[in-house]
Amino acid sequence: MRSGASLIASAPAAVQERFLDGLTTGERIALPYLFEFWAHPHQLPPDGFWRSWVILGGRGAGKTRAGAEWVRSQVEGARPLSPGRCKRLALIGETLDQAREVMIFGDSGIMACSPPDRKPKWVASRRCLVWPNGAEAMVYSAFDPESLRGPQFDGAWVDELAKWPKARETWDMLQFGLRLGDDPKVCVTTTPRNVDVLKELLELPSSVVTHAPTEANRAHLAESFLEEVRARYANTRLGMQELDGVLVDTVDGALWSREMFRPAGRVPDLDRVVVAVDPPAGTGKAADECGIVVAGVVMQGKPHEWRAYVLEDASVQGVSPTGWATAAVEAARRWDAQRVVYEANQGGAMVGTVLQQVDPGVALKAVHASDGKSARAEPVAALYEQGRVFHAAGLGRLEAQMQLMTQRGFEGQGSPDRVDALVWAVTELMLGRGGMASPRARTLG
Repeated sequence: MRSGASLIASAPAAVQERFLDGLTTGERIALPYLFEFWAHPHQLPPDGFWRSWVILGGRGAGKTRAGAEWVRSQVEGARPLSPGRCKRLALIGETLDQAREVMIFGDSGIMACSPPDRKPKWVASRRCLVWPNGAEAMVYSAFDPESLRGPQFDGAWVDELAKWPKARETWDMLQFGLRLGDDPKVCVTTTPRNVDVLKELLELPSSVVTHAPTEANRAHLAESFLEEVRARYANTRLGMQELDGVLVDTVDGALWSREMFRPAGRVPDLDRVVVAVDPPAGTGKAADECGIVVAGVVMQGKPHEWRAYVLEDASVQGVSPTGWATAAVEAARRWDAQRVVYEANQGGAMVGTVLQQVDPGVALKAVHASDGKSARAEPVAALYEQGRVFHAAGLGRLEAQMQLMTQRGFEGQGSPDRVDALVWAVTELMLGRGGMASPRARTLG
């Protein structure tokens, strides 16, 4: 669903002119403050019953604006609930300074979002916003949960809950204070982190969640910022958290957890090395990612005693077929790989042809996917559970994707190309016929 503003912006110029010409002077003045017209879907409260609305988003995804506008919707035009009493809300940030500078006076804060005739006054001595209709919002710090013992509220806006120093204590004290009105609610705006209080909140039946990556709000962000952070952090654990707004460790049914990634330390002599390639879907999508993973095996003892080592994630993105084929061949040369394994479902003969154009002498093996991604991944995940697969350093992006692969499928953005390549590599070495090949001694310098 698109906002009204985005629909108008994408319309022909003549349609835009007719829309603006049809507005009265009052409507033109009010339009900048009609948030329902400008908002992205994740910035609007869900329908139905809920007590806590959690907005998970990447940096700059518009969470603060959504929280500020929700506060506006709670207090503007509200009539006294009983003689002498108006709406009372709590605004809670990590610190008092952050609550004041971000939630109230920030570029997307309450003051900036409020129309002139409904703008609240800041009473610094009370740490309180007071609206013309008498509604109030008191500011609190997550460093001082005891300050919430006693006050009572009709609702609350909680910002960056996942980074609060005393999150559990502060959240609990707030719950006891949400006891005014017929239906007290709380809006939580946060970048996700693996903290218990947030995970438990997301699991409550009275909680609803909206979610958006940083790019959802790209119209209000510098393009250079998006290019830089994506180039640095795309598909990393930090990027999943801070840009995609994904709480990696909360994915139910994940096949891999961080504890399963055993560090390789000094890589021993390897009997066999392969490079696995998961090509992009189609030949004309240069922006798609090509998964390229290098892995080796130590064939000591019986097959169930063999150990695999994931050596390098050489995946590339935004390159032509010749570009990713060159990256795969170069990885094979770096590691003296016995062969390059590639998925033939995606492009089939074209993939092998492009690889041989880069290096006619490269040894290739085409593999075909007869099962779904999760079904192929489960036997490999079992090897990790048995402690038989080890990771070299520098595999953060691959590991982040692995933690989003579940029995239901991939829970992240896009396609799990790195994970697919890993699965093909380890399957070839440990589970497929290739894993039973004659050992070939090789020493790493």
